[in-house]
Amino acid sequence: MTTKRQRGAGSNRYGREAEELCAAALEADGFAVLARRRRTTAGEIDLVARRGALTVIVEVKARARAAEAAFALSPRQRARLVAASEALMAEEPAWFGENVRFDVMVVGRDGTVRRIADAFRAEP
Repeated sequence: MTTKRQRGAGSNRYGREAEELCAAALEADGFAVLARRRRTTAGEIDLVARRGALTVIVEVKARARAAEAAFALSPRQRARLVAASEALMAEEPAWFGENVRFDVMVVGRDGTVRRIADAFRAEP
């Protein structure tokens, strides 16, 4: 019988593996990964990457199927990510160029990685 704690450990490992896959995909696309699992006063950011003047804040979602992961970012999570990004901008201003974008990267259990570029915008 699998306990809740065991399932949680497996989910955590799967989440870390998904983040590694996403970081590798970003690097293959010419991004420099600046941070992984960066904690701020407002919450955690999975990945921060930069290419030229573009800084990308990335939320990684891993599910059994990548299509399910694409719908896993709630409005509350988006708000938390925006707040965490604002805190990070204050902490690391040199990381941010002219453009900042929020991407969601989805990973299926089969290792499929998809990036939803400019997945949402911060509310003005």
